[in-house]
Amino acid sequence: MKSIPLRWLAPHLFPLTILALACNPSTPETQNQPVLNLSYQFLVGTYTDSIHQGINHLIFSPGENLMTVQTIAAGIANPSFVMATQDGKTVYSLEEEAGVQGGNVLTFARNPEDNSLTLLDQDASQGDHPCHISLSPNEDFVILGNYTGGSLSVFKVNEDKKLDFVQLIQHTGKSINPARQEKPHVHSTTFDPEGKRVLVADLGTDKIYIYNFDPQQAKPLSLSGEFPVTPGDGPRHLAFSADGKEVLVVEEMTAVLDVFSYVNGILTPIQRLSLVDEGFSGAVGAAEIRVSPDGKNVYVSNRGEANTLSVFAKSTSGQYERIQNISSGGMMPRNFNLTPDGKYLLAAHQASNDIVIFERDLDTGILTQTLWKAQVHKPVYLHPLPN
Repeated sequence: MKSIPLRWLAPHLFPLTILALACNPSTPETQNQPVLNLSYQFLVGTYTDSIHQGINHLIFSPGENLMTVQTIAAGIANPSFVMATQDGKTVYSLEEEAGVQGGNVLTFARNPEDNSLTLLDQDASQGDHPCHISLSPNEDFVILGNYTGGSLSVFKVNEDKKLDFVQLIQHTGKSINPARQEKPHVHSTTFDPEGKRVLVADLGTDKIYIYNFDPQQAKPLSLSGEFPVTPGDGPRHLAFSADGKEVLVVEEMTAVLDVFSYVNGILTPIQRLSLVDEGFSGAVGAAEIRVSPDGKNVYVSNRGEANTLSVFAKSTSGQYERIQNISSGGMMPRNFNLTPDGKYLLAAHQASNDIVIFERDLDTGILTQTLWKAQVHKPVYLHPLPN
C-alpha cells in the first residue's frame, strides 16, 4: 500500500479568496454580451513559494461581473500542471520537483458541490521536474512528461482511481543550443484524436516523437517514428486541428508556429509562421497553443520581452495566417485557455501574478482585453471544469 505524507491529511489548508470586479468590462463595439446566468470554472496550477499556496479554483461569472479565486489544495510544491476527468470528479496534478525518483503525480477526488479536493494517491514521477500530464481518451492511462529527466512516465488508472506505474521511456540526444538543448527535455505528451498514438514534444532534442499506444500491452507505448524540427526551435506544446488532419506545434525558442499534416502517424511540414511582428528583436519564449472550440482559430502565447497572444485563422487558400498580435495583458503568459463556448480567453501570467480575461469575437476570433483581472501567485496553468 502506498503511504501518503502527513502534510496531505489536513484538507482545505489556508483558503484564499480573491475578488475582481470590473466596471463596464465590455466595450460598446463588442458582439459578445455577458449572459446573466453564465459562469465558468477553472482549476489553476501555480508555482509556489510557501505552504499557503497550491492548486486554486477560479469562477468567472460575466453577467454578475464577478471573478473569484480560492486556494483549494495548499501545501503542494509547484503544482504547475493540473487537469480533471471529463466529469470533473477526479483531478490529477504534479509536483514539479527533482529527487531520487523525480517529482510526484497526485490524484485527488473532487467534490463538485464545494470544489474541495481530497488526496487519493501520490506516486513518484520517475523523472525530474514533471511538467505535463496527458489523460488517455478512455481516462484509463496517465502520461507524464519529465522535463529535466528527459523522459515520459506511463501510469494505469486502477478501479479506485489510484495510479500504477507501468512504463518509463528515456529519451537520448541533444541539439544545437548548449544552454537549453544539452540533453533531452520532454515538454509535452499528447494523445491523437483517435487515441491510438501519443505525440511527444522534446525541446532538448528538437524532435516530435510518435508512439503507438496499445492499452492491452504491459508496456503500452512503442516508438513509431521521430520527426525533427528546425534545429534550435525547441518544440514545447502541440495541438490538433478540429478535423485531426493537422498538428500545430509551438516552437518555444524561436517563437514559431509550425503546421504539419498528420496522416496515419506521419508528420509532413506544411507551414511555418512567426509569432512576432516585423522588426521585433527582443527575447522570446513561446509557450502555449490552443485551438478554439469551434475550430476556427489557433491561439499561441509568447513570453520573453514580447508578452503577446497571437491569433491565426485560415485564409480562403487554406493556409494559416496571423490575424492579430495583442498584448497578453501581463508578464510571462506561460499558459492560457478558452472557455468551453469560446466566448472568453483567460491568460495566466507567471511574472505579474495575475489572470487577465479577453473577449473573443465568435466570427473572426479577434481578442479584446476586458477589465476583468485577478491577482494570483504565479499562475501557470488553467484547466476548464464542467459546470
